[in-house]
Amino acid sequence: MTAIRSFLHGWRATTAGFGLAAILLFAVAPAALSEFRLNLLAKFLCFAIVAVGIGLAWGRGGMLTLGQGVFFGIGAYIMAMHLKLADAELRGDEVPDFMQISGIRQLPGYWVPFSSPIVTILAILTLPALVALVLGYGVFKRRVKGAYFAILSQALAAALAILLIGQQSIGGFTGLSRFRTFFGFNLNDPANRQMLFFIAAGTLLAVVAIARQLMHSRYGELLVAVRDQEERVRFLGYDPANVKIVAYVVAALFAGIAGALFVPIVGIISPADIGILPSIAFLIGVAIGGRTTLLGPVLGAIGVGWAQTTLSEEFPSGWTYFQGALFIIVVGFFPAGIAGLAKIRVQRRKRSATSPPAPEPLSAELEPEPEPEKEPAR
Repeated sequence: MTAIRSFLHGWRATTAGFGLAAILLFAVAPAALSEFRLNLLAKFLCFAIVAVGIGLAWGRGGMLTLGQGVFFGIGAYIMAMHLKLADAELRGDEVPDFMQISGIRQLPGYWVPFSSPIVTILAILTLPALVALVLGYGVFKRRVKGAYFAILSQALAAALAILLIGQQSIGGFTGLSRFRTFFGFNLNDPANRQMLFFIAAGTLLAVVAIARQLMHSRYGELLVAVRDQEERVRFLGYDPANVKIVAYVVAALFAGIAGALFVPIVGIISPADIGILPSIAFLIGVAIGGRTTLLGPVLGAIGVGWAQTTLSEEFPSGWTYFQGALFIIVVGFFPAGIAGLAKIRVQRRKRSATSPPAPEPLSAELEPEPEPEKEPAR
C-alpha cells in the first residue's frame, strides 16, 4: 500500500506540474508578453530543450558535454537549408539568393535532398543522433571520460565552426538568414510567429516528459550507477559504454531539434551560434539551474537567457562579468544549483514532518518513589 500511495502521489504531482507549465506557456505568456518578448521567450525555450539533454548526460551520466553546439548546429543548418530552398522556389530561382551573390549558379548536390519537407524532418531527427552514436561509440568504448572527454567534445565544436566558416556554399562566416516562410507559413505574420512559440513550448514539454521517464526508469538508475561507480557496474555484467552512448545520443537528438526550431524563431544561424562559446553558455545555464534535477536545467537556461537580454540592455559591458561571477559562485558554493537547494529544503521539511516526536519526560508525580534503605542486620 505504501508503494501504491507513493506512486499515486508522484503521478499527481507530475500531472499538476505539467498542467501548471502548460497554463503558463500557452495562456499566461502570450497574454502577458509583447510580440517581441514572446519571440525572445521562444528563443530561450530552444536553449532549454538543449539544457534538458545536457542535464541527462551531465547531471545523471557524469559526461561533461562541452560540444552540444555541434548537434545544435547540425539541426539548425538542415532547417536553414530547407527554408532557403523553399524561398528560392517561391521566387522561381534555381539557387538561394546568397548563392547568386557569391556567384554560385548551380545548386550543390548535398542541398538537393533538403528541398523535401519530409526528408528535412527525418534528417533533423536522425543526423545529430547518428553523429553522436558514431562519436560516442568511438569515445566511450575506449573509456575516454572526465576532462579528456570534455576537451574532445569542445574541440569538435570548434572544428565544426571553423569548417562552416570556410564553406561559402552554406553562407560562410555570415551564415544563413532572411527566411520568409516556414513550411508554407509566412514568417512575417505575427500569428505564425506565435505558432512557432507554441511549437517550441510543446516540444519543451515533450522533451521534459521523455527525460523524466528516462530518469525514473531502470535505465536512469543504471546511468546514475555508471556515473558514481563505473567499475562496479562493469563488474555486475553491464557495459558502461552502452549506457553512456544512449544518454549522449538522446542529448544530441534534443539539441538537434532545438537548433531546427531556433532557425525560424530567430531568423539566422551562423558559425558563431554553434562554436565553443555557445556550447559553454548551454552548460552555464544547466549548472546554475541544477544539473541533477529535472527542471533545474530548464529554469537555468531560461533564466540565464532572460537575464542576459535584460541586463545587457542596461549594462552592455558588465553582463559578461556578472555571468562569470554567478557561475563561479554556484559551482564553488552551490554545486547542486538553485533547484538543488530547493530540493534539499523540501527533503528536510519532509524528514522533520515524518520524524517521530521526542519522548516527553516523566512528570514528578509519575516518577516512582525511591525505596527506603534497609538497615544492616545485626
